Amino acid sequence: MRKLLSALTAAVLVLTGCGGGPDASSDGEVVLRVGDQKGGAKSLLTAAGLLDDFPYEIEWSTFSSGPPLLEAASAGAIDLGGVGNTPPIFAAAANARIAAVYSAQGSVEGDALLVPADSPLKSAGELRGRSIAVAKGSSAHGQVLLTLASEGLTTKDVTLNFLQPSDAYSAFTQGRVDAWAVWDPYTSQAELEADARVLTDGSGKSNGYTFQVAGRAALADPGKEAAIKEYVKRYAQAQRWADTHREEWAATWAAETGLEVEVARRAVERGGDLPVPLDDAVVASEQELADAFTADGALPGRVVFKDFVDTRFRGELS
Repeated sequence: MRKLLSALTAAVLVLTGCGGGPDASSDGEVVLRVGDQKGGAKSLLTAAGLLDDFPYEIEWSTFSSGPPLLEAASAGAIDLGGVGNTPPIFAAAANARIAAVYSAQGSVEGDALLVPADSPLKSAGELRGRSIAVAKGSSAHGQVLLTLASEGLTTKDVTLNFLQPSDAYSAFTQGRVDAWAVWDPYTSQAELEADARVLTDGSGKSNGYTFQVAGRAALADPGKEAAIKEYVKRYAQAQRWADTHREEWAATWAAETGLEVEVARRAVERGGDLPVPLDDAVVASEQELADAFTADGALPGRVVFKDFVDTRFRGELS
């Protein structure tokens, strides 16, 4: 697993162009290096108007999913970034130098197992022997595990094709896989642009948690710590704003990402994430998911999730 971490980190630094960028600007001011995903934090903070007077410079890097983002955070190539419920577990299994510092919870309707409109599959119980495209270690990977378990199946009963979203979309639309496990806005995009059908979603299975995760090196730096504290405070404000300004959020999301407005609107209508305390209940739920991955054989041993949690900012977010 450590060898995998090193290899993926090297790939991330090449692909994102963020290999160990400067910790400070030319004038000595703190630069906060934030990892983001399509339609993620930058779009949200922009829509809420919370970047205009942000007191630190932000250097953004975009990643295809959570696992490579956390590889970069562990390597010190970025300071923090947002991910779903599963990437921190896989990062912890690799002894990554990261810690979850902020948690939110939202609708899991957009966390879906998709099939083509003309697929003969009508229920998740019919997935035995089928192929599923999914990004390894992503929240969608956790969704697959929990969905199969709800039907008395394991990942041994299917073929998992580990693909990042862009490659998975191609495989799905070309009929090279039977199903695709993914999250919004990809779910909404596939529904509207590829006539995908939701076989099942995360309702009753996924815990719906998302996290802001920081690198240990950034947390140990006083200047970075202050910047991260301000960032997560504003991120919480932005999530609350989006919940009460859904049409404005959809319009800005579309403009920032190039998504069709209809795609952004459908994703927003499902409901977004709202801040929740990073407390024992969150840790326990994540531990349960981690144990499920260990039992499935996807992880080499037991992960102690609480060892990868840092609650120093919790009082700032209440």
